[in-house]
Amino acid sequence: MMPSAHVDTFTRDHLPPAETWPALEFTLPELHYSERLNAAGVLIDDTIANFGADRPALRVPGGESWSYGQLQTHANQVAQVLTQDLGVVPGNRVLLRGPNNPWIVAAWLGVLKAGAVVVTTMPMLRSTEVSAVIGLTKPVVAISDHRFVDELKAAVGTDVTVLTYGSQNDDDLTVRCGLKSGTFTAVDTSADDVALLGPTSGTTGAPKITMHFHRDILANADTFARHILKPTADDVFAGSPPLAFTFGLGGLVVFPLRFGASALLTERAGPVELAEHAAEAGASVLFTAPTAYRAILKENRGDLLQGLRLAVSAGEHLTKETWEAVHQATGLRLVNGIGATEMLHVFISAAGEDIRPGTTGKAVPGFRATILDENGNEVGPGNTGRLAVIGPTGCRYLDDPRQRNYVVRGWNVTGDTFSMDEDGYFTYQARSDNMIVSSGYNIGGPEVEAAIDQHPDVVENAVVGRADAERGTVVCAFIVLRDGVTGDSAKRKEIQDFVKQTIAPYKYPRDVRFVTELPRNPSGKLQHFKLRERVQEEDSALNTKELTAAGQGQA
Repeated sequence: MMPSAHVDTFTRDHLPPAETWPALEFTLPELHYSERLNAAGVLIDDTIANFGADRPALRVPGGESWSYGQLQTHANQVAQVLTQDLGVVPGNRVLLRGPNNPWIVAAWLGVLKAGAVVVTTMPMLRSTEVSAVIGLTKPVVAISDHRFVDELKAAVGTDVTVLTYGSQNDDDLTVRCGLKSGTFTAVDTSADDVALLGPTSGTTGAPKITMHFHRDILANADTFARHILKPTADDVFAGSPPLAFTFGLGGLVVFPLRFGASALLTERAGPVELAEHAAEAGASVLFTAPTAYRAILKENRGDLLQGLRLAVSAGEHLTKETWEAVHQATGLRLVNGIGATEMLHVFISAAGEDIRPGTTGKAVPGFRATILDENGNEVGPGNTGRLAVIGPTGCRYLDDPRQRNYVVRGWNVTGDTFSMDEDGYFTYQARSDNMIVSSGYNIGGPEVEAAIDQHPDVVENAVVGRADAERGTVVCAFIVLRDGVTGDSAKRKEIQDFVKQTIAPYKYPRDVRFVTELPRNPSGKLQHFKLRERVQEEDSALNTKELTAAGQGQA
């Protein structure tokens, strides 16, 4: 590793052991970065040098847009507040919490320019979830949209300074920034200094913290974006994923800034509303999940997508049927892809005439991928197994033994089951762990189980994913209640509301089924696979009954 600029050496000290790292490959000329590199300096300062300061950078629906010059000024002001007012030094962690809006982008850039490390969190997370992230990453400052600060304050200790933005308070970040010059030289960080700590939903419920270097942030722009999306400075990026997800961070911040384009940021919008905002802003590239594309078509608003140059689908499995429905309604050839928080963004995809509907695509230039069997050996085309990938980015968990599970013989193993054909196209089969992917959100089943278990009337429970036409998959909970408690609709809603107050609301079980016992093997281990089989059987029987009833009605 190269000499670090970090005064606070926490992240470098807590990198996983070198022998557990995945292989890293830099096979493209554009991936050969300078040894000294500050990602924020490249994304804002270098982009202004190349394209000018007056170009639009960030837009919001119905509001003013920020130019590159304005974004640079605000990012520099944030860096000044952190270093001059709060004493932040290179290597300190700064936690960010807020919806997609310009100030969260300015804060993200400002933290990196100050040489500090960004810790991204979803604004919907509850205090217990935020507390877990804080305990692992140990930030010294937390910056939050003032509307989402209550759960944060309940999670932090006295060692963390909480700074809000968007309020009218005298100590608000935006007020403090107004008192700064807006001139700041980015700290001369090393290309392999940690820049970003990204929590990921884990199958055990305990968050894993992924660690990403300054060069990693640029690498996904110089692979997936550069070679698959092929952005120009005239592109307008829009999308639904939160910036706390690396899918959203790449598509709505890193990619547009890397190529001098602009981004439309929407704090919260349903699929049709998002499409309306995108159309009004003249968006040319849209990032959202298959669920959203299906919802737009269901409302017969495919016309809103016809101004796009590219529509990108990720976050959950894109079926051939959804791809064909969008193509038929709009003429767009959806760009499918799979990525991972551990890898920062998409590493398998295809665009244009290279797309084969029903497949995810091929390894993105700069990456290579394969299929591994249960023993970690590569298998040839036509076989099904665990998807594994190697490229310029890779899994590094913060001080976490699960590093050895994700990295197998140098490969990053994603937890997805795929097959590969003779031409190198990969086709999704299933998740190979207990992750539930619903409307593009990763939900760890054990985390939901732990939340349900806290309800006083619950004896035990088990959570699995259930196929859903609208959301791809929904959380389905099988619950055993204590004696004397009735499992009726009122109790179902009570438990659902309880979970929403315990963990992020999007994780709650939309399907609750009360049972007298859960299936276990002779050693007492819970058999989730039997519950998955039961869900499939019950849903199949229900569908058959509905079809029979419909036929009798027509008769």
